[in-house]
Amino acid sequence: MKIAIIITVLFSISRIIRRLRFFGHLFQLEGYKPGPYTAWLKKHTRDAVIRNSHLAGVVLLAAGLLFTLIGGPDSSASTSSSRAALLALLLLWALAFSSSRRYRRHRTKKPLVFTHRMKRISTVALVSTIVLTALPVTLGQPSDAWPATLLLLGGLFLADFFAPFIVAFSGIILEPLERRIRAGFKEKARVHLASVHDLKVIAVTGSYGKTSVKFAVEAVLSHRFDVLATPDSYNTPMGICRVINDELRDQHKMLILEMGMRHAGDIAELCEIARPDVALITSVGVAHLESMGTIEAIEKEKASLLSFVRSGGYAVLNGDDDRVRNMKNIFSGSILTVATDRSVKADIFADQIKYGPEGSRFLVHDGTTPPVAFRTRLVGRHNISNILMAIAVGKIYGLRLRQIRHAVAGLRPVPHRLEVKRDGPITVIDDAFNSNPVGARNAIEILGQFTGGRRVIVTPGMIELGERQFEENRILGKHIARHTDLAILVGEEQTKSIALGLREASYPPDQIRIVGSLFEAQDLVRTTLTDGDVVLYENDLPDQFNES
Repeated sequence: MKIAIIITVLFSISRIIRRLRFFGHLFQLEGYKPGPYTAWLKKHTRDAVIRNSHLAGVVLLAAGLLFTLIGGPDSSASTSSSRAALLALLLLWALAFSSSRRYRRHRTKKPLVFTHRMKRISTVALVSTIVLTALPVTLGQPSDAWPATLLLLGGLFLADFFAPFIVAFSGIILEPLERRIRAGFKEKARVHLASVHDLKVIAVTGSYGKTSVKFAVEAVLSHRFDVLATPDSYNTPMGICRVINDELRDQHKMLILEMGMRHAGDIAELCEIARPDVALITSVGVAHLESMGTIEAIEKEKASLLSFVRSGGYAVLNGDDDRVRNMKNIFSGSILTVATDRSVKADIFADQIKYGPEGSRFLVHDGTTPPVAFRTRLVGRHNISNILMAIAVGKIYGLRLRQIRHAVAGLRPVPHRLEVKRDGPITVIDDAFNSNPVGARNAIEILGQFTGGRRVIVTPGMIELGERQFEENRILGKHIARHTDLAILVGEEQTKSIALGLREASYPPDQIRIVGSLFEAQDLVRTTLTDGDVVLYENDLPDQFNES
């Protein structure tokens, strides 16, 4: 009997640990924010939070309790019927709680990282789980086998059922400590910045394009200065603090910071760490509309960066974006406007843009010198806009167009942002980090320019667009219909609006495939596509959006 109890307990503990890890990973993916995490739990109540095993557990506990109340034999009787009933209960329990497939992720796009913060949350969660598991037995103090077993199973049930809430509880009670830790990192970063003499800070923000602009500016300025730029998408307060505290040295003359935002006040929090000498604003779009509410709120938050520019500083504005272009009216310092649209009055503009297998070619006009021919391996008009912003920063710090031209020619595509590469016999356009209507449509149009094979798109659509999400994805579906030969949609629920747009555009049903995750889509691509085909990976949602 003891062996049966131990085996049952081990099955339950293994499941509890997997649930804690699963929900801890989700909490991390949601930025340790209780609000988005709770919203995910509500959306997936019957899918992940409450499972059929929980319903089975309630039935088994109720059956065991009823058995004891109607006079069932206890452990002192030691009858064969008592032992058989107890063994049956343990066996059924082990079977009910042995399944943990939903909580096993063999392939994740962004694995769980045991940061110092996650270690603290995990410790509190484990202690809370142990207390909750032991509580029924401790309070009940049973002396007979049946009550003791029922109380033990009851404790295991509570720990398993409340695992997602234990994770949230752990994050919430640790938040005061986390705030103090974050404040310490911020203060350390401010002090370190002040100690580096003659350092210029360049801040880049925008609904999209900011990472590409950041790396383009880094490439241009590196021809003359020692430059430090935040890597990848390090655009949060802690990401910026980590780079400043760990990597900034006295020899650096330029610090390029990408500044992201999802909520009002995010830009101010970042600028409290580092005020810019040059502010670049790439775009105002519907990304993060769900958290910001309106496009006007997004515009206001992006424009707030200009209010933190140091005296004598500059603003570089993308004139191809109407909302960004109009920000010149609220900035009293020096402004450089760039554009690829000749109808826009800009200080620096590009024309005669041509695309080819080798990338893009265009002429750059700055109004002071004859136009200079540029070439780049990047494709897409928005990438030309990004390059023009980098050119503007180069000119601010004394570089000539012909010097800048060499830096632009060496630019490589930012990973997962319209990155063209080969995968065996097929061409891959990797635009997995793009999630806005303008960029998505641009990528699809580029896909449509390829000839010689089938043009395939893999996409889950766009998120965080608030009330406009359904309509924007429906429009995206119509755009896909005009430029592709096969649409692989990731997530049946997530892509219903795209499928509707495809049907409205009379897209052949046999050219639409629906899969549950990116991994399934990749498997389908490997088995379906042949030599000469081109596949565009447009957007890649985090793991919590998988439907398989």
